[in-house]
Parts: sequence; C-alpha cells; structure tokens
Amino acid sequence: MNIFPYGEKEVAYLKERDEKLGEAIDRIGMIERAVIPDLFTALVSTIVGQQISNKAKDTVWNRLLERFPELTPETVALADPATIQQCGITMRKAGYIKGVAEAILDGQLDLDLLPHLSDEEVIKELTSLKGLGRWSAEMLLIFALQRPDIVSWNDLALRKGMMALYGLRELDKARFEQYRRRYSPYGTVASLYLWEIAAGR
Repeated sequence: MNIFPYGEKEVAYLKERDEKLGEAIDRIGMIERAVIPDLFTALVSTIVGQQISNKAKDTVWNRLLERFPELTPETVALADPATIQQCGITMRKAGYIKGVAEAILDGQLDLDLLPHLSDEEVIKELTSLKGLGRWSAEMLLIFALQRPDIVSWNDLALRKGMMALYGLRELDKARFEQYRRRYSPYGTVASLYLWEIAAGR
C-alpha cells in the first residue's frame, strides 16, 4: 500500500506554527493515509466517493474492481453505463466515470501532463470535465499527485475538524484562510490531522 509521504520536518514545522495542532499531532501520532498513484484509478475512486460515506465508498469500490479487474480508460469506455451503475452508484456518476475515460482516450485530458502542472492548473484541467468539481480535483491533488499544501474549504469533514480543534461554533472563509496560510507549505499534512480530529480522535 502506498501512503502519503511526510515526516519529522513537516510535523516539526506545524507544531511550531500552531500549538493546538501540535498537541493533536502528539496525541494522534503518525498517520498512514493510502494514496493511489495511478491517476485514472484515483479519478474513478474520487467520483465514486463523492457525497457518500467512506464505508459506502469502500463497498462500491470493491464491486467496481471485481467488475473491472483491469480498471483502465479503455475497459471503462467500452462498458455500458448500466454495467457501471450496477456496482452501486447512480447513473449520473456512472456517466461521469465513462466520460472521464472517454476524455482521456480522445485527448481532452492528458494524465501524463498533470504531474507537471501547478495545483491551480490541475484544478482547472480537471474541473473542465463533467462531474469533477473543485473538491474532487483537490482530493486528486492529495491522494494521487501527493501535493504537499492542500487544505480544502470544500471538504465538510475537514472544516468540522478545524472547528473542533479550535473550539469554534462557526467557521467563515476568512478564518479558514487564516489557518490555511498558517499551515502552508505543509497544508496537506494538517489536513490529514484535521480529518482524524473530525472522526473523533
């Protein structure tokens, strides 16, 4: 299993920058979050995981991998949307997954180019496709491209973790940005801890 890479350098920086986050880091310890280096697989996984629980996502994902032992743009593009839907997702999501596969095959999306683009350029490329919003692009930046400085305003669990950490009853975009800048350039590592805090750790 591939995990998001970080170590003492990132931890020491965040602990120095934010005392409360530092206490959470000491309490939780090192986090091993799985990443998916294959960009197409990661894209499909991200679409599957949109607006459903992690448990539901795991169920659908396992069914999808059973149906497509080789999960490639070619195998998905050839599949009927109903076949994809039968794995436990909506027809709309099945269409998005098929659409991404077709965009790769017809050259609209060049996966080999993405690692060489900036974070915002990657977001722009991905959000040009139907079914991929900014949150999906940011999750791909973290869990496939392993970018170091992503803190997603669009992620409800992440905001929940931030509110729990700082004892906030509400969180507006300005305050969120203040924390995001504090964590930079290791925002992604902060995000990993905020997710754990949101889950009750």
